[in-house]
Amino acid sequence: MASRRWLTTERFTHPAQQIVLQGYIDAVADAEARIERLTGQIAGLLPQWSLAPVVAAVQAMRGVGFKVAVTVVAEVGGFHRFDSPRQLMAYLVLTPSEHSSGASVRRGGITKAGSGLARRALIEGAWSYRMQPRVSVKLLARLEALPQMVRDIAWKGQLRMCQRYRHLVAAGKAKVVVATAIAREMLGFVWAIARAVTTPTAAPVAKAL
Repeated sequence: MASRRWLTTERFTHPAQQIVLQGYIDAVADAEARIERLTGQIAGLLPQWSLAPVVAAVQAMRGVGFKVAVTVVAEVGGFHRFDSPRQLMAYLVLTPSEHSSGASVRRGGITKAGSGLARRALIEGAWSYRMQPRVSVKLLARLEALPQMVRDIAWKGQLRMCQRYRHLVAAGKAKVVVATAIAREMLGFVWAIARAVTTPTAAPVAKAL
C-alpha cells in the first residue's frame, strides 16, 4: 500500500517520535494479519454451514465482499423469517426512528438497537456506491459461478443505489446519512438474493457458523 510505504519513509528529529510512529505502524500490521488469519479460518469452516450458498450469492452485490457477506448472513440467520425487506430493516434497525405528536410526525436517525456488526458492515459496503455503476475484476470473479437471476438482482440494485447516492448528495444530505440510506437499500437487495437461493425449510434461524 502506497500510504504504508510513505509512512516508513517519514523521519522525525526526536527518537521518541520515531519509536511511536513505528509502534503505530506495527499495530496496524498486526491487526491486519489477525484479520486475514481469522478470515482464512472462517473460509475453512464455511462449506460446513447450511447458509454457505447465501454467503456466496449475496457477494454478487457491489460492496459485499466475503467479510461483509459472512457478517450480515451470520447476524440475520434465516432470511425467510422476514416476509418483507422492511421487516428485515426494522430487525437490524436500519429504519429511521419516528416521533409522533398529535398530527405531526418527525423522523430521526437510526437507533442503536439491533445488530451493530451487521449495520457497520453494510454501511462500510455502502460507500462503494458513490462511484459510477461498474463490474470490477474482483466482482466479476464473484459473479461467474452465480445464477443469472442473482446477477440480475445485484445489477439492478447497483444501478438503483448509485443513482440514489448521487441524488441524495445533490439534495444536500450529509454523506454519512447518505451511506446509511444506501445501506438500508442494500439490505433489501440482500434479502431478495438470499430468499432467491434458499427455501423456507433450508433457512435455519441459528446464527452461529
